[in-house]
Amino acid sequence: MIERILKFNRAIILLAVTAGIIFCFCAFTVTVPKGVEINGIDVGGLTRQEASLLVRKSIEEELKGKQLKIVAKDRVYTFSFPEIYYKDNVYTLIKNAKKGDKLTAGISYYLCGLNSIAPHICLNESTSVIEPYAEFFKISTPFSYREGRDGEVADEKKLIEDVKNSLSGGFEPVKLHYTSVKRQKTLQNVKEETKLLATFTTYFDDSNINRTSNIRLASNMLNGTVLESGKTLSFNDIVGARVKERGFLPAKIIENGEFTEGVGGGVCQVSTTLYNTALLCGLEIEEYHPHSLAVGYVPPSRDAMVSGTACDLKIKNPFAMPVYVRAKTVNGSVTFSIYGLGDGAEYSISSNSTGTLPAPEEVTSDPEKARAGKDGLLSESYVTVKRGSYTKTYLLRKDKYKPVKKVVYEGAEAPPEPEAEESENNG
Repeated sequence: MIERILKFNRAIILLAVTAGIIFCFCAFTVTVPKGVEINGIDVGGLTRQEASLLVRKSIEEELKGKQLKIVAKDRVYTFSFPEIYYKDNVYTLIKNAKKGDKLTAGISYYLCGLNSIAPHICLNESTSVIEPYAEFFKISTPFSYREGRDGEVADEKKLIEDVKNSLSGGFEPVKLHYTSVKRQKTLQNVKEETKLLATFTTYFDDSNINRTSNIRLASNMLNGTVLESGKTLSFNDIVGARVKERGFLPAKIIENGEFTEGVGGGVCQVSTTLYNTALLCGLEIEEYHPHSLAVGYVPPSRDAMVSGTACDLKIKNPFAMPVYVRAKTVNGSVTFSIYGLGDGAEYSISSNSTGTLPAPEEVTSDPEKARAGKDGLLSESYVTVKRGSYTKTYLLRKDKYKPVKKVVYEGAEAPPEPEAEESENNG
């Protein structure tokens, strides 16, 4: 029974397929009635397939003579057949044609891939906004200013609409339309963002060649630093190890509470100068270290010692815009200048001594060991912030600088006091 049903189903399917093939064959072999014209072409007596091919060949020949031009500012994009193709109702007309009909085919043209082409053209023809900006230099004038330019965005939606209208009309050239995009800043804004916030100078004996060389080398490494908003500057990361292989020379340093020779002497004067400049423009000090002995190139409680990797000077930029660091060493002075937008406040620093620590004395019979002592010092420093009519002063830090032991040779005059301008472990 099942086999009979399967044989019957196969027979039905075979008949259906055969009928379909016969129908399709007949559809294309049926001839068009006499006297039928489509687009002025006589197709009477031709099969429907022959008539369709003949009319469409005529349509394509005419289309080959057409072009679509999209006109931008500096170039023209040209499209033609087969990039421009068409849809028609030719077969429907032929199928329904009656003897003697004079018919006109409905034709609609389209640009192949228009929805991909339009974004590409618009992206290619748009110009981005270039905001006014400043170029920062390490030497000479700190900044050079550029005006920038407004941008233009080609209108993709309008382009697609205009292309369709052109292809449905007389293939008129399509002009690309633009929307202007204005700059958000002015050159004056940029100049405000790069104004001088603070400058600070310390002085040294430039006849001390090695120390001068170390100061110049370290300050040159810091010169040109750009500290972005929210970022932290590490003195040790930028200046690196103070060793002979990197060009640093022996000079006076402070080590274990004593003045002695060491590679990199003078570098702490650079860190101290930068520290004071940072305070004067409102930057945040995340790490600093006082010397064990007082130094002579800044008032007490305003020094910043750096040493190896253990003691660093770290400065954070809390402002919304970058700050720019310039350093210059010339004629026995090192100067740091910091530029940026700042927070609108004025900063000043004051310091004073609050006490002394008497230098201990020791007697020696060796004249070469004799030296003058130096009293230690208790000190504190303050920062004053002025913002409009509001002024506030707060304690910055308190310090205790050790005394230098006095060694007296019996019967001899005391030698001069040790130099107070040198700094600790690379300073």
